[in-house]
Amino acid sequence: MTEPPTATEPPTATGAARLGEAAPHVPQHTVTIPDDVPMVNLLGPRDELLRTMERQFPHVSIHVRGNEFRVAGSSSEVALVERLLDELLVILDAGQPLNRDAVERSIQMLREQTKERPADVLTMNIVSNRGRTIRPKTLGQKRYVEAIDENTIVFGIGPAGTGKTYLAMAKAVAALQAKRVNRIILTRPAVEAGERLGFLPGTLNDKIDPYLRPLYDALHDMVDPESIPRLMAAGTIEVAPLAYMRGRTLNDAFIILDEAQNTSPEQMKMFLTRLGFGSTMVVTGDVTQVDLPGGVQSGLRVVRGILEGIDDVHFADLTADDVVRHRLVGAIVDAYGRWDAARPADARHTGRRS
Repeated sequence: MTEPPTATEPPTATGAARLGEAAPHVPQHTVTIPDDVPMVNLLGPRDELLRTMERQFPHVSIHVRGNEFRVAGSSSEVALVERLLDELLVILDAGQPLNRDAVERSIQMLREQTKERPADVLTMNIVSNRGRTIRPKTLGQKRYVEAIDENTIVFGIGPAGTGKTYLAMAKAVAALQAKRVNRIILTRPAVEAGERLGFLPGTLNDKIDPYLRPLYDALHDMVDPESIPRLMAAGTIEVAPLAYMRGRTLNDAFIILDEAQNTSPEQMKMFLTRLGFGSTMVVTGDVTQVDLPGGVQSGLRVVRGILEGIDDVHFADLTADDVVRHRLVGAIVDAYGRWDAARPADARHTGRRS
């Protein structure tokens, strides 16, 4: 669809990417931005956010003059742009800076007509540390975080980059800071324990460290690094292989099992039955990335059929839409999903991670 013709004007103080008046026959509306909102915060440096809006609304003409947005196009698209501007103003009013990712995700949520407002998703604070606040960035992530608040056991299942473990750890730190739990326990299976772990150099701790390193890395984003050794020495934070959970009852703890697709059904049962009073459990994993030896069934794959429907147990499914890494990662996840779906079922379940 051809955009309405525009008249050439000198650049305004906002440096808008497109200026001028829409043709009189095209429905148009003017949105006035409050005077106390710096336009550069809404348009972005070098009008990056304005150009993002233009790319996302290719059949809408968006002009900026001073503190006014003049929007022309179909009534439905114009209304969507107006709602987007309202949401972005709420996000700015909450003290959160805007970026291209926030604008694109807000538009996606508006187009999907979700019950939740984009501003409610993008301004939800989980935990802050050293001036950095961890928040959900997608609707799926927000619902996952809310499920952790509302249930004792939550399974976060989805592809790489969806924030399954990272957000669970943020909730764990928030619960510890609020004194809702006395300790955090982070665990994951060392899938090579029966094969190659013994050939690695060093002590047992040295051997298992590569498996636990991602948990340490995330923890350093949320807790002052200098306090982590003290908290671990006191047992307030424990990072250990899954085998260390056997025979224990974990009370007043926030317990996270990461990479759960690499547990057997027996290991999954063992872990879940460690639950004690006053505790929360979060189990995370990606059922498409199983590293177990051939013939061993994934505990994460079978647990839904066993536990789904039990009160206070929730299964949260995250998708490529919830990937918050580089924007290409979502496209890669989708492409591999299509490729995997086209393979024979037996080949699908014996595939290993590369």
